[in-house]
Amino acid sequence: MIRSGNASPTLAVVAREAGVSVPTASKVANGREGVAPETRRRVAQVMRRLGYARRPPSAARRSAPLVELVADRLDGPWSGAVLRGVEQAAQRAGVGLLVSAAPTGDGLGSARHEWFHLLRGRGPSGVLFSVDALPTAAHDRLVGHGVPFVLIGPALDPPPDAPSVVAADRLGGADAARHLLGLGHRRLAVIDGGARPRRDGARVAGFRSAVEAAGLALPLAYVRHARGDATLARRGAAELLAMAEPPTALFVCSDAACSDAMALGVCAELAGRGVRVPEDVSVVGFGDLSPAPWSFPRLTTVRQPVTEMAARALHLLLRLIDGGPAPDAPTEVPTCLVVRDSTAPPAG
Repeated sequence: MIRSGNASPTLAVVAREAGVSVPTASKVANGREGVAPETRRRVAQVMRRLGYARRPPSAARRSAPLVELVADRLDGPWSGAVLRGVEQAAQRAGVGLLVSAAPTGDGLGSARHEWFHLLRGRGPSGVLFSVDALPTAAHDRLVGHGVPFVLIGPALDPPPDAPSVVAADRLGGADAARHLLGLGHRRLAVIDGGARPRRDGARVAGFRSAVEAAGLALPLAYVRHARGDATLARRGAAELLAMAEPPTALFVCSDAACSDAMALGVCAELAGRGVRVPEDVSVVGFGDLSPAPWSFPRLTTVRQPVTEMAARALHLLLRLIDGGPAPDAPTEVPTCLVVRDSTAPPAG
């Protein structure tokens, strides 16, 4: 291999020369576990031979104290909460903030990497991603060029070594179930997203675990998948009501950005069928983003600490920029149940 100039090779070059993946080379460069000894020795030898050098701690922040937030949505309550958390944390840390929209379609995963070249041209010290998923191609590009990054609340499972900050979705689901069980409900149903394995799966798993811990079951017939579609959520509620033994409580956890809106849509569907909330059926949402506190009835929901998640992601990113190790698992921020007017003991 021929290199010109004095520039240090990227991790992608090291990985190719050593015959390993970019994440494996990154683990060796950062002294992380999870690499076989022989593989670690081989990668280290390639690094020495090529003259690979990690960026010195704090160098990026000294030369360019700028963080970029890349979001796939720049409107709506979720994005507003993310931006508020990042902006407040950046101001306190004395770090500049740049906000950009994620490319549409397969832009982040494009093999041409136009988005990456534009990002590099803006010169951020690190990147925060508020996107549903980070494509493998984008992840490998970032890692290969040594760009620190953190994901904020991804809907889909990120690559194993991708740092992320998420809500404690399983805890939130369990709290919702325990609240309804405490009110005396025994026939509980779920309307979830069905297409977002990490987020929705954890919420339903937590809900189910609490129901089963109470000696009850969550039958498959009591689970409906809305796939992020408000019409499907309302249809699911109508189907549940039409059952011979309809549920007396619904947990609507369809999507981080719109779960409460869907829960309120379900409330409207029930009202249109002459079913009162909460007198006849209780409804719990997930998110506590507007308009949950001002709806009628005011929605009982699981609050996602989106602003705190965003702030923690910024602090984690700054540690990575300073050369600190990446955590081995997603950083979870606890949720909490906010009890309002849409839940009550079952009738009779």
